Amino acid sequence: MDATEWDERYRSSDLVWGLRPNLWVERELADLTPGSALDLACGEGRNAVWLATRGWQVTAVDFSQVGLDKGRQLELAASASGIEWVCADATTYRPAQPVDLALLCYLQLPADARRRSVRAAAEALAPGGTLLVVGHDSTNITDGSGGPQEPSVLYTATDLTADLDGCGLVIDVAAAVHRPVEGAERPAIDALLRAHRP
Repeated sequence: MDATEWDERYRSSDLVWGLRPNLWVERELADLTPGSALDLACGEGRNAVWLATRGWQVTAVDFSQVGLDKGRQLELAASASGIEWVCADATTYRPAQPVDLALLCYLQLPADARRRSVRAAAEALAPGGTLLVVGHDSTNITDGSGGPQEPSVLYTATDLTADLDGCGLVIDVAAAVHRPVEGAERPAIDALLRAHRP
């Protein structure tokens, strides 16, 4: 989907992804000391707003202006501050300064584009910085619930680990994880990778 299609999707409903942060974002990042964060493909901003309420200075990047506008409304409603909303392509955006956290949450791309995006996010990290990547796992089509039904944009934690080869990061977690989906008979299966720069 391109930016226009995402604009239409975000325009057609209240909040596509809801108010709460992604389950894995909340679980994996709750204990980190706040600093600077880069939320790539932030969508409607729920993760960026959650980070900001915890004291992070967030750059939230998405190519959907409608999504970003909804994120600004969430920021106001949450009485949060410290978010810079940037309308740009998350696959090519580069921050001016290294960040303490880089987040890629459900940026579902073909392998080459995904690899470039993951490596760029890793390269944006300051020493001690954390990278968190969450996406729909390749097994989700057959064994999980929801998510894209196009195999070429799905991946595994092993794929993400390979994407980071040579980037100098330490892999902390790389696994397929099950996420409950309200009203679904089966959980969604996500690929999760958390790493840090020493």
